[in-house]
Amino acid sequence: MTHCYRSHTCGALREAEAGKTTRLSGWCHRIRDHGGVLFIDLRDHYGMTQCVVDPDSPAFKLAEKLRSEWVVRIDGSVRLRPAGTENPEMPTGMIEVYVTEIEVLGAAAELPMPVFGDVDYPEDIRLKYRFLDLRREKLHKNIMLRGKVVDSMRARMKEQGFFEFQTPILTASSPEGARDFLVPSRIHPGKFYALPQAPQQYKQLLMMAGFDRYFQIAPCFRDEDPRADRLPGEFYQLDVEMSFVTQEDIFAAMEPVIRGIFEEFGEGRPVTQQWRRIPYAESMLKYGSDKPDLRNPLIIADVTEEFSRDDVSFKAFKGVIAQGGVVRAIPATNAGAQPRSFFDKLNDWAKGEGAAGLGYIIFEGEADAMTGKGPIAKFLPPNVQALIAEKCGLKPGDAVFFACDQAEKAAKLAGAARLKIGLDLGLTDLERIELCWIVDFPMYEWNEDDKRVDFSHNPFSMPQGGLDALTTQDPLTIKAFQYDIACNGYEIASGGIRNHVPEAMVKAFEIAGYSEETVVERFGGMYRAFQYGAPPHGGMAAGVDRIIMLLARVQNLREISLFPMNQRAEDLLMGAPSDATPKQLRELHIRLNLPEAKG
Repeated sequence: MTHCYRSHTCGALREAEAGKTTRLSGWCHRIRDHGGVLFIDLRDHYGMTQCVVDPDSPAFKLAEKLRSEWVVRIDGSVRLRPAGTENPEMPTGMIEVYVTEIEVLGAAAELPMPVFGDVDYPEDIRLKYRFLDLRREKLHKNIMLRGKVVDSMRARMKEQGFFEFQTPILTASSPEGARDFLVPSRIHPGKFYALPQAPQQYKQLLMMAGFDRYFQIAPCFRDEDPRADRLPGEFYQLDVEMSFVTQEDIFAAMEPVIRGIFEEFGEGRPVTQQWRRIPYAESMLKYGSDKPDLRNPLIIADVTEEFSRDDVSFKAFKGVIAQGGVVRAIPATNAGAQPRSFFDKLNDWAKGEGAAGLGYIIFEGEADAMTGKGPIAKFLPPNVQALIAEKCGLKPGDAVFFACDQAEKAAKLAGAARLKIGLDLGLTDLERIELCWIVDFPMYEWNEDDKRVDFSHNPFSMPQGGLDALTTQDPLTIKAFQYDIACNGYEIASGGIRNHVPEAMVKAFEIAGYSEETVVERFGGMYRAFQYGAPPHGGMAAGVDRIIMLLARVQNLREISLFPMNQRAEDLLMGAPSDATPKQLRELHIRLNLPEAKG
C-alpha cells in the first residue's frame, strides 16, 4: 500500500476484492461488541464498510478504546461475509474487512448530539454543531442532491443556449419588496452599499449590452423574517433573462429545464408534461392561492349569489355580503362518511385560523333528489341546496364547507381549508409533481397601510397594454406580463416581460408614487440604458432552495442548506451577527444608537 490513508474508499469494496488487503480511513459510525468480537462500521463521504476485530488481531487492544466519530485508519484483509450475515441494502454489504492494524487519526470528545440514526434533535444544537449534523446520512445525502441539481441546471441552461454571467454583490438599494442588507462604505462616509435582493437590474443591463441569453445561479440577500420555506438572510435562484422574446418564448425555454430537473431527481414521481396556464384571478377563486397544489382535486366555487337570495335566511352570511363580502364553497368528496368529530375538528381548526368557523352541509339521498343536513342546511331551501351542489359538482355522500369574509380573507381561509380537507381525506396524491404557470398578475394593488397604489409584483414588468393602459386604465385593473411557476403548493419561480420603454417606465413608477426624479436617482443606470436602444426582453428566477426542498421531500429549507441560520437569523456555528470593535466603527464613521434593554 503506497497511500498513507487509503487504498479504497468506504463505499468501494465488493466481492471481487475478497482475499485482497485494503487500507481505509474514516469515522467510526457505530461500534458493536458481539461476544468479544468488535464490529466497526467505518464511514466516509462515499459509504460504509463493516470492519471486524477479534481478540486474535494485533489491533484488538486499540480497537477497544475506539468511540463513535473517532477518525481512524484501518488496514486489513477483505473477506466475504459469513453466509446469512450479508446486507444487500449496503453496496459493501457482501464483504467485511478483517482488521490487522488501526491508527487513530483524530479522537472525538463526547458528542453533543448523535450522528448515528438520524434521530430528530433540537435545532439549536444541530445548528451550533452543524459539522456533526452534516455527517448524518440523510442531511449528507440532501447536500449532495443539491450539488447534483445545480450541476444539472447549469447543463440544461447551456443546452438551451444560455451563458453564465456573474453580477456584482455590492450594489445599490432597490425596491424588490423586502428590506435590504446594507453595507457601510469606509471610503464614502455615511453612504451604504446594499447586498442584491436579486440581480434584476444587472441582468436587464446585460440585455441592453447585447448579451442575448443570460443565466446565473445567483445568491440573493433579503432582510426578511424567516419561515420554513424561506431562509433568513440569503438564498439562491436560477436567474434568467432573454432578449427579443415574448412570454411564450420564455415558457418554451424554461419548461424543459424545470420539468427535466424534476424528472431527473424526482425518484420516479410523475411530472406534469403539459403545463396549465392559470390566470391569477382564477387561481385565487378556484384554489384560494396563487400557488395552487394541483395534486389536490378539490375546486373552490363562489356561492355568494346563492346565499344572497331572498329565500335564504342565513343572516350571518348575508350581513357579511352586505358589507362587500363573499362566500366560498369548498367541496369535500365522500366526507359524509366521516364521524361528527371530523367536522368539529375542522371547525375548531378554522377558529384557530382566526375565522368564526366553517359552516357545512352533508348531502344524502339519491343523485336526483339529494337532501342536505348540517348546521347551515336549515337556512337554505332545497332548490338553493341543489344549485350549490351543482356548482360544486357534489354527489350523495359528499359535503361542502363554507368560508365567508371579505374576498382576500375568504380566499385565504378557503384555500387553507381546501389543502387541509384534501390531506385529511386522503384526496391529495403526494406521489406526483404538479407544475403550472400562474399568469396575468395585477400590475398594482392597494396598499391599505399607506393608503396608496403600490406595485403588486415586480416593478420592472411590462403592463399589458403598455403605455396606453398606464395612461387610460384604472391602475387596479391593469394586468402585467408577470408569471409564476407553482409546484405542489409552492411558488418556485417568478418572472415577467420587462418594461423597456422609458416613458412607460416613468409612468409605471409615477402611478406607484415615484417621481421621475426619483426614478432617475434610484434606477439611473437602467433608465439611461433604455435611452440608447433597448431590446424587448424578459426573464424569470427559479428558487433553487425550494426546488431542492421539494425533491428531497422535506418541509424545511434548513434540511437542504449547508450552514443555515436559525429562526432569529443567527449563525450559531460562527457566531453571527457579532459586535463590531470600536476601531471598526470609527473606520466606518458609525456611532451606535441601540434600543434600550427591556426591563
